[in-house]
Amino acid sequence: MGDGSWMQQPFLLVAVFHVTDQQGNKLTDRKTIEDIEKALGPKSNILSTDGKSWTGKRVGVHSIGDYTAIELVGTDRPGLLSEISAVLANFHCNVVAAEVWTHNMRVACVVYINDDATCRAVDDPKRLSAMEEQLRNVLRGRDEDGKGACTSFSMGFTHTDRRLHQMMFADRDYEGGGVLEGDGIVSSRPIITVDRCEDKGYLLVNVRCKDRPKLLFDTVCTLTDMQYLVFHASIVSDGPYALQEYYIRHVDGCSLDPLGEKERVIKCMEAAIRRRVSEGLSLELCARDRVGLLSDVTRVLRENGLSVTRAGVTTVGDQAMNVFYVRDASGNPVDMKTIESLRQEIGHTMMLNVKKVPTNAEAPESSGWAKTSLSFGSLFERFLA
Repeated sequence: MGDGSWMQQPFLLVAVFHVTDQQGNKLTDRKTIEDIEKALGPKSNILSTDGKSWTGKRVGVHSIGDYTAIELVGTDRPGLLSEISAVLANFHCNVVAAEVWTHNMRVACVVYINDDATCRAVDDPKRLSAMEEQLRNVLRGRDEDGKGACTSFSMGFTHTDRRLHQMMFADRDYEGGGVLEGDGIVSSRPIITVDRCEDKGYLLVNVRCKDRPKLLFDTVCTLTDMQYLVFHASIVSDGPYALQEYYIRHVDGCSLDPLGEKERVIKCMEAAIRRRVSEGLSLELCARDRVGLLSDVTRVLRENGLSVTRAGVTTVGDQAMNVFYVRDASGNPVDMKTIESLRQEIGHTMMLNVKKVPTNAEAPESSGWAKTSLSFGSLFERFLA
């Protein structure tokens, strides 16, 4: 089978998924079940290569409306998101949506903007060129390690989370000495082993880590980015933990250096899992959308000594719903006085909910700093009431 002839054989994909809702309960909503059947059924175009049938936010001017998508990659540092937002505000651009990930001192984000006057995509070449130059300077900062910044205005169609994985993988964020996020807690570090099945020519990848939403998506995306095909997989949720087993083979059938290949798979899989893991506090904010809102909020976070490790920005109608995962910029636990100061400074213009992100396998609990335990949906509903 070493001559690659196995690639000429037809393959039939058979997959069985046992799923629950986000609360771990059995799915009973008929509409949700029908939507899943429609998306995965024989009439689905989910495997289409043009990307137009993939629901959710996509990178590209025409993906979620008349917006421009900006992709940014660089060295992470406290206050970076605030500086990026300030540049966009100075160019009279409104941030409609954004996703920000950090890992191993690298940052990748996709930002959707439009013109604050016309609410149309920003397409003036001179304006875009000037904006790109300033954003690149902000990302570069005092970067002297030779790992520069990258800024681009995307025109393609790619699911945003999928694109973030591609950007961080291309940026080689999996190299960095295994720097851990948060307060250096190692209890949540995944356990990954890779063995070679000599008789079949497969690599057997075993992963044990804390279970969470989108974990399967993240690991499979990374295997795909590494040019591996999955021939067999077994996924089990064992209480708070997830166990994943993959039999993989390189897409061209070639066998790489055994030791180097195993080490690279382990590093890349760990990076895929940890990119979406955040420790510390999550701040959920809901406010009337306006130009410069993201710039103002991130400036307040920076002035209060908070560093953003992950962020999600969404606009629904004229309402902005933002989630920021933050930690103390100096690496210490976030002080309660900081949160109270933050609440007093922005609480009169928007609703704020604070939650402590668990550092172990226990279920998330709302922190004592929040007056009530709210889901983001209920927070939005209360704001509109």
